Amino acid sequence: MIAKVGAKAPNLSVSKWVQGLPTNIDKEKDNVVLVEVFQVNCPGCFLYGIPQAIDIYNKYRKNGVTVLGIATAFEDFDKNTVENLELLLTKGETIGETYKALGQYGHLVDGKNLPYKIPFPVGMDLLKQESGNISQEKINEIIEANVPGFDSYNESQKADIIERVKQYLKNKEYSAQTFEQFALRGTPSTILIDKKGILRDVGFGQNDLLEEQIRKLLDE
Repeated sequence: MIAKVGAKAPNLSVSKWVQGLPTNIDKEKDNVVLVEVFQVNCPGCFLYGIPQAIDIYNKYRKNGVTVLGIATAFEDFDKNTVENLELLLTKGETIGETYKALGQYGHLVDGKNLPYKIPFPVGMDLLKQESGNISQEKINEIIEANVPGFDSYNESQKADIIERVKQYLKNKEYSAQTFEQFALRGTPSTILIDKKGILRDVGFGQNDLLEEQIRKLLDE
């Protein structure tokens, strides 16, 4: 089932908590929960998403905000691995496109390491190997999550969209459970949950309104 804004948030699917004590949404009752979803091989995650999450953590961790990180993988499965996540968290080592982009902008120390440490718990999304079977239900789920107003398209456009989804699923090696359960569109993404465990927002990319949203939830 796809998580819906305004409904109870499901727990995160985590294969391993690489940093921090194991926790989950149902264990953070009475706190506002921010989940920062990223990929190890994602420059934008380390230029924008994670620094913003660290800022939120530093400002609000003593005021009822829990920040959690989830490393996921919807592409580049050879790079977005738990092993590379462990190197990132224990030694600060970057890889792939993250290494190239941060190096280009002069944001690395000692040649390849992040200039900051992620201070909050970080887990690895649960990846399930695809069987190769493409069901109509799966096709419909992806279209519903990613193509608003699908029914308004003409038949030729619908057929083209369905075919593209089929090709995507055909070439997909793994399904990342948290990524798919919250119908995320990419990384960096944010998942925002209120004190009662209700999913309040799912964001993609740079979110300049995130801190304002958190303040409002704290006041409720």
